[in-house]
Amino acid sequence: MRHLRTAVATAAAGLGLVAALGTAPVVAAAPAPAAPSSTTVAAYNGSGENAAANRAFLDAVMKSVAEKRAANPGIKAVTVTYDASGAPSFSGEIANSTRIWNSSVSNVQLQEGSGADFTYREGNDPRGSYASTDGHGRGYIFLDYAQNQQYDSTRVTTHETGHVLGLPDNYSGPCSELMSGGGPGPSCTNSQPDANERARVNQLWQNGLAALARSAS
Repeated sequence: MRHLRTAVATAAAGLGLVAALGTAPVVAAAPAPAAPSSTTVAAYNGSGENAAANRAFLDAVMKSVAEKRAANPGIKAVTVTYDASGAPSFSGEIANSTRIWNSSVSNVQLQEGSGADFTYREGNDPRGSYASTDGHGRGYIFLDYAQNQQYDSTRVTTHETGHVLGLPDNYSGPCSELMSGGGPGPSCTNSQPDANERARVNQLWQNGLAALARSAS
């Protein structure tokens, strides 16, 4: 969920919304606890690294649900579970994001539960909000306080959750496109994926289900 680039954008693949939107929060933000060095944070400058990071998150989540698919080979949709206990301030936005995605796509469904495939976290981070994977079948979404005050919080949360489902950023897109992120500016409050985004997620997870079925056979 990002827009204008800053000089920092070339420093790492892991720039979050604030950096990529090009507007640092007015309030000085203390960095969040450092992530493990192996962590890959999704970039938000529309680069090839960004696409690779988003793909890594999707692959990690699919890997973590492989056992579910093997145990239930006839299922038509994979249920991806999440743990929102690490982001209590955003419980409403996370619930809204879950409802939005579950009503928008059919091949994958989100559900809060134990044995989570990914988690939500909250705090202050100069990178803003981002999606990250540890490369071992687990990932998390970090929601930045300052950024969620500047931009529509449900849009931010639903956008970041879109990365878990395999969607990349597209800053040049219109407000009607969820993954345009901060491109349209803070006035954009749309939190719904458009038809192309919905179709892409369904396609990714249909293919993912087929791959998981082959690996389980």
